[in-house]
Order: sequence, then structure tokens, then C-alpha cells
Amino acid sequence: MTTPLRRLIILSMSVTILFVQEQVLTFIPNVQFTTLLIVLYASLFKFKENVMIIFVHVILDSLYMGAFNPFYMTPMFIGWVLIPIIYNTLLHRTKNEVTLAIFALVMGFVYGWVFIPFVMIQLGMNQAWPYFLADLPFEIIMATTNFVTVLWLYQPMYRILSVEIEKLESSLVPLKRHH
Repeated sequence: MTTPLRRLIILSMSVTILFVQEQVLTFIPNVQFTTLLIVLYASLFKFKENVMIIFVHVILDSLYMGAFNPFYMTPMFIGWVLIPIIYNTLLHRTKNEVTLAIFALVMGFVYGWVFIPFVMIQLGMNQAWPYFLADLPFEIIMATTNFVTVLWLYQPMYRILSVEIEKLESSLVPLKRHH
């Protein structure tokens, strides 16, 4: 039986992994496992839990990177939350790694495009095209990384994490309570 505390621990560990891997890889532009992990979390957790994970991740990332700015945070949240939305609707919760890899490739571009309206609001309409052109090489890197990581790592990570989460949730050893 899953207790709310156990579930919270699992979700907290998931946010931590998501945040830390992204910060560790910041020295390589747009190479990260964020899309892979959010696709994986969409397969393992409820939609509301995914939204919570993404919300906390965006807040932590923004605080850590010093960009606590709604013109940065809002498109980041929208871009990441599109993954569980599309996964649960259009993709019908598929576990097919080829379908998910193609989806992740497309999301590499969509994530960048979500920022364009916010750039236009903040910097002016005439900045949309220069922003798009400047961001395109980074979108290509992100899309390629997304495709490769999901294709190669989704299935093994899904198998391992689903078993480990099940073990943690159904553990017979109760969590100790301190009075």
C-alpha cells in the first residue's frame, strides 16, 4: 500500500534527479536528459504528479540560474508540461520507444518555439525571427539528443524504475514515525 509520504518521497527524488542532471550537463548546450526523464515520469506517474514535478523543477531551475522571470519561467513550464499532456492524450500512454523517440525529437523544436511569443512580448515583434534563427541550432541539438536518449534509454529505465518504485511503494517495512 502506498502511503502519501512514500509517494512524496518518490516524487521528491524524481524532481531531484531531474534538476541535478540538468545542472550537471549545463556545460554542454541543450544536451540533457530532461525530456527523457519527463517522458519517463509521464509513463510512471499520474498527470497531476507530473505537473507538480515540472512546476517544482521550473522554480528550482529559475532560482538556481538566477532567471526568476515570468518571461522565462512561463514558457519553460508550458514547454515541459506539454510532454505529459500529449503523452496522456495524443500518444495514448504508449510505451513504444520509437514513437516516443519521434515525439521527443519533435518536442526539441516545440520547446524552443514556445519561447518565441514571450520573446516578442518582452523584446518586440521584430525579435521573433532573429530569436528563431539564433535558437535553431540549439533546437536541432536538443531534438537529436532527445531522440537518441529516448530511443536508447527509455525502455531499460522504464523497466528498472517501475520495479524500484513498486518495491518502494509496497515495502512491508513501515516508515518510522517520531513523536
